[in-house]
Amino acid sequence: MVLGLLAGKISSPLINWSGWLMLIGIILFSGSLFVLSVTQIKVLGAITPLGGVSFLIAWVLMIIAAYKYL
Repeated sequence: MVLGLLAGKISSPLINWSGWLMLIGIILFSGSLFVLSVTQIKVLGAITPLGGVSFLIAWVLMIIAAYKYL
């Protein structure tokens, strides 16, 4: 929600990258955990941290963009 509100006020490539990284994080983190719980394929557990890192980078980019805007 915060990203959507900022995207309406700030036109920055950092916000765009943050949005894409959030989407990648959702797919990799949540998706891998869901598929892991349903199928019990243990290899998918190695993908989960990549989604978490994607979320962290997205938050950092969003904070930098908001800081530059202020």
